[in-house]
This record gives sequence, structure tokens and C-alpha cells, in this order.
Amino acid sequence: MPSEIQSQTHTTPHNIQHDLICSIVEEGSKVLDLGCGEGDLLKRLKEQKGITGAGVEVSEEKVYACIHKGLMAVHHGDIDTGLADYPDKSFDYVILSETLQEIHKPALVIGEMLRVGKKGIVSFPNFGYWRARMQMFFLGRAPVTKSLPYEWYEGPNIQFLTIKDFTRLCSIKSYQIVQSVYFCHGKRITFMPNLRANAALFVLS
Repeated sequence: MPSEIQSQTHTTPHNIQHDLICSIVEEGSKVLDLGCGEGDLLKRLKEQKGITGAGVEVSEEKVYACIHKGLMAVHHGDIDTGLADYPDKSFDYVILSETLQEIHKPALVIGEMLRVGKKGIVSFPNFGYWRARMQMFFLGRAPVTKSLPYEWYEGPNIQFLTIKDFTRLCSIKSYQIVQSVYFCHGKRITFMPNLRANAALFVLS
């Protein structure tokens, strides 16, 4: 993986994460995308990496959008209830991209990811990012930044985790962190990521 992701004016954190995930997933893998939205990442992985892909999405409207794109293995479901329909180690990768902060039972979902997948890829916005901290400290209100663009009463976020929170969970649950990538505005962050990165991506096993 490149040591630095080049910043471009049209690049968004969402697209950067897709770039990273595509660079991690091996050719021809079996992939399950949890909270797959309208299927943009799954479609890209199928086209670029020749994966066999499946998805779970809670929004029926987005499931129909996936099917319209030819992603017939996307199913309507709530990942907070677990992944009982999938046997152990039935996928090479299970992906949870920009969804961790929106679910009610993150520990359950991550545990299920690592049960049904050989590896898990998790990405999320970092609420410990310095701009978010400054807004909390000086303005005394929930932060609104480019990576956290919603007002508290409008957004989908129900978990306000930081990079340190996530690594602590992994330590408590004995999840092995195979790889971690921290970035901000298109550039990879290596120094003090919990303060300087606005998003993170982890590969777990």
C-alpha cells in the first residue's frame, strides 16, 4: 500500500476509503459488505477485483438501488441483530465502511464480522479529531466538520468513538489489528493520529 494517499481537490474521505479498501481486498475474494448502501463499493470491487460479493442493507430503497446496479446478492436486514444466516468463515473479507458509528451494537457486529469472515475491514470518522475537539471546547456544542457533516439532531451517528476507543475495544475483545491506516483530507497520518486524523481504517482478524 502506498505510504501516502495523494490529496486531490475532488477527493472525499468516502472515496479515499474506497481506494484503500480496493487496495487491500485480494483479487477474486469472497466479500460481504455490511451496511452497503447503494452498492457503490461492492460494484467497484466486482469490476476492479473480480470479487464474489454480497451485501446487507437496512434500507429497502437502497437494496433496490443495489439490485438495479446488478448486485443481486444484496439482502435487506439489520446487522444489529447479528449474521446468523452466514456460516463461520464463509467470506474472505467482511467490510463495515463508515457504518460503525451508526449501529446500536458495535461489539456484537464486529464479533460477527470476524466469525463469518477471515478478515474484517472497519472504517469510521474519528470524533477525536482536533477540529471536533476545538468545537466542543470553545463552542460547547456537538461538532460539525467535513468528516462529521451533520448537526446532532439530523445525522445518523449514534456512537461517538475515537481511534483510541476502537483500539481499546480491540484489546478488550482480543481482536488482532492486522493493519491500520489514518488519514485527513487525502493524506495519510502517522503522527498522533487520534488528534490529527479525521478518519481511520482497520483490518482485523
